[in-house]
Amino acid sequence: MNKRRVVVTGIGIVSPYGCGVEKFWSSLKEGKSGIKTFTRIPLEGHNVTFGGEVTTFDDEVKEKGLLDAKEMKRMDRFTQFACVASDEAVKDSGLDVSKEDPYRVGVIVGSGAGGFDTFEKQHLCILDRGPTKCSPFTVPMLIPNMAAGRVSMRHGAKGVNKAIVTACATSAHCVGDAFRSIQYNDADVIIAGGTEAVMTNLGIGAFTAARTLSRRCDEPERASRPYDIDRDGFVMGEGGACLIVEELEHALKRGAKIYGEIVGYGQTGDAYDMVAPDPTGAGAAKSMENAVKDAGIGPREVGYINAHGTSTHLGDIAESKAIASVFGDLSVNKNLKVSSTKSMHGHMIGATGAAESIVCLKALCEGIIPPTINLDNQDPEVANLDYVPNKCIVADVKYALTNSFGFGGQNASILFKKYVK
Repeated sequence: MNKRRVVVTGIGIVSPYGCGVEKFWSSLKEGKSGIKTFTRIPLEGHNVTFGGEVTTFDDEVKEKGLLDAKEMKRMDRFTQFACVASDEAVKDSGLDVSKEDPYRVGVIVGSGAGGFDTFEKQHLCILDRGPTKCSPFTVPMLIPNMAAGRVSMRHGAKGVNKAIVTACATSAHCVGDAFRSIQYNDADVIIAGGTEAVMTNLGIGAFTAARTLSRRCDEPERASRPYDIDRDGFVMGEGGACLIVEELEHALKRGAKIYGEIVGYGQTGDAYDMVAPDPTGAGAAKSMENAVKDAGIGPREVGYINAHGTSTHLGDIAESKAIASVFGDLSVNKNLKVSSTKSMHGHMIGATGAAESIVCLKALCEGIIPPTINLDNQDPEVANLDYVPNKCIVADVKYALTNSFGFGGQNASILFKKYVK
């Protein structure tokens, strides 16, 4: 069968910069860090005291009336992020679900961890008051699929409704599966993305114990430094991001603006380790190869890669080698630009693939590649690539790819194309 063409017609985000795509994108272009000392959890006893926290969220929600106060009390923070991001994306797209067949409008929104905040608070409640005293809303607040459920109810979407959970690859898989569902005529429109809110005592304590986080507490804004020789781990971020993924003719018929076309999707597994990447980068390389092959283009046509680039020693080396093996390093390919925006917004875990998909789409639309900040001394072990150090650059690219790789060895790559009428 002929696969249908798929585009993105709306975008929305809650990020460490606050609510809204404009805040997010303008901050990235400026090379502005969103990393700061925690305000929502006690610092005492923690070896890591900073991250990409959405410090303005509650105030913005209240001031702008983004969520009903009573409704908020029945949602974990990760679900709140998803609802606000989906609202922006739907509004941006001009989609009116009441004028659509609701069974052709779906939701694929995932979370790597679900309701950590609810889990902690209700466990403390049980310890303090007994096992019958936790909230009756505990289960529907903490289960990871509730963000997708809430988003579907919010917008009246009755089509495909699911939540993918693949750690850091979660929302890349969500966007990719939305692309596939529309290609094969299972839906006309899907709200796709991811959300995460694990900046809690347990979340930070657990990731610290796993020795994955940077401990540069005296310089939070300089802590996330992908490809730099002085990197010492990733920086936790939080937020939610949603894209309106839509069949091209459906979008054109309703006069929607188009940010870009999704043309390729690759996914693989490392089958190597619970948390460490395969040091050869073989799984990551195959994921990217699959995305390029799916699009029917040559590797040298890709002009920008928003890398997974978490600022970990092993991860940065493995991914960079994988990129070089597929697309060529600077010795043979001087046109490819690679950057990690996690250097600015931190690692948003389940939300990161969708957030970085927004980066790729904005880069295609505006011809601007955001930088990798804090890249002062490039590690000689990473591949010889142009990592766009510290300042954005102007570059007119036709294809942009984003990578997301999760604990468990789960890899996803999505390829976007600049849309031209």
